[in-house]
Order: sequence, then structure tokens, then C-alpha cells
Amino acid sequence: TVWPLRPMSSQHLAFRLISGAANVIGPKICLEDKILLSSVKNNVGRGLNIALVNGVTGELLETNSFDMWEGDVSNLLKFLRPLHEGTLVFVASFDDPATKLNDEARRLFEELGSTAIKELAFRDSWVFVGAKGIENKSPFEQRLKNSKSSNKYEGWPESLEMDGCIPLRAPLES
Repeated sequence: TVWPLRPMSSQHLAFRLISGAANVIGPKICLEDKILLSSVKNNVGRGLNIALVNGVTGELLETNSFDMWEGDVSNLLKFLRPLHEGTLVFVASFDDPATKLNDEARRLFEELGSTAIKELAFRDSWVFVGAKGIENKSPFEQRLKNSKSSNKYEGWPESLEMDGCIPLRAPLES
């Protein structure tokens, strides 16, 4: 596949998410022909790496990373709580996505369409695209459990890669 991705029709956004590999290779979030988050851009960190995108225009709103091993979950909550209806949320894990997650953080991801967030655990690999106000579960989610018997790297599962195409929302009538 060509990297970066070729833009799709004007009504859709092409994306690629790659979770980090162990605690060595950082995650990537790519939208259309732009890399939003990557080690090369020096804007990724251990834990959850998140890009917020306007669901109507496809415009990048903000990127951030949240350390779920030693960090403070309240920073993640402050980031997710005020999202506007239709905001697209792209998530790629790196190293440990779950240790500091609490019930409220898990519920907020569920409200964005995640089903895997309930079981997300220490050092799992996780990629997810959701949206504020989604009515169903997101079809764009993968989780690979950290398991001694199946881990690719010593102590970590392999990296996950997910490509997809998301329809943009129609502007809300005012």
C-alpha cells in the first residue's frame, strides 16, 4: 500500500492506524495524505495516542498522547469530555494503553463506539476509530491481547495495523 494514503472521494476520509511495537517503535496515525502522529514527527508517547478530527470537514483539530502507565488519567478525561458531536477520534496504543484507565475513561471510549475498551489491559495492542455521538459500535477497532503464549516480542504482542475509509458527516442544519 502506498504511504501516505491516496485521498478518497470528497465524502470520505482514508486512514491508517499502526499501534506501537513493544516499547521501541512508536505508533502512526495517518489521514488522507498526511501523517498526523508518528515518532518522526516527535508527537507520540507511551500509552494512548489520539488525533481528533472534524467529522464534517476532515480537518485535524488536535493530537495528544496520554501515559497510561505513570500518567494521570484526569488529563485524558479532560481531553475526551468536551468533544463535540461528530468529532472523529483516532487512537493508537504504544507500550501500555490501560493501566491507569478508570471506569469513566472506559465509558467515554464506549460512548465513542469502542467494544474492546472493556477488556483492554496492560500492554495490549489497540487501534480504534470512533466518533462522538455514534449510534452503533464502531467497525474500526482491533485489539491484540498481551499473552505470554502468543506475544511476538518478549513481553508484548505484535503491532496492529488497520486501514479504512470513513464517511464524512453532513453539516448539521442550523
